[in-house]
Amino acid sequence: MAGSVNKVILIGNLGRDPEVRSFQNGGKVCNLRIATSETWKDRNTGERRERTEWHSVAIFNEGLVRVAEQYLRKGSKVYVEGQLQTRKWQDQSGQDRYSTEVVLQGFGSTLTMLDGRDGGGSGGGGYGGGGGQGGGYGGGYDSGPAGGGDPYGGGGSQDGGGGRGPASGGIDDDEIPF
Repeated sequence: MAGSVNKVILIGNLGRDPEVRSFQNGGKVCNLRIATSETWKDRNTGERRERTEWHSVAIFNEGLVRVAEQYLRKGSKVYVEGQLQTRKWQDQSGQDRYSTEVVLQGFGSTLTMLDGRDGGGSGGGGYGGGGGQGGGYGGGYDSGPAGGGDPYGGGGSQDGGGGRGPASGGIDDDEIPF
């Protein structure tokens, strides 16, 4: 074998608004929760079935963080290309924890809004990683913050968060899979 490939491509919907955090060195990271779903017809019952997977995405590329922060919202449909990375951190009780996430950092990363800037219509903007190899901020990527805990806001519910109360059209946010 000539080598290996670590590339992840996802098309899905944001389960909550982007979460942007700043590092002490001035860099930023944006965390996304993206839902991807597959549907099929059950052979035995004939019922339509659906399974949703939730993916954690960390964006370290400065330009992509700006785009996500400014234009993406809960429910936005996005296309992302990045790498799968597992990081180790310690929780507040000192226990080692592991998180696997899609990381957008450097020139091999892409974020494309599939439903436009205002969340409606089709099309949208595509944004490449740019910035070369050092395009992201690694600030302590393999270790947690000094006070312990998850430095990227993980540890929340696996359902992607989401607010309560009726959304437009009288549908409760908790009933929407994204």
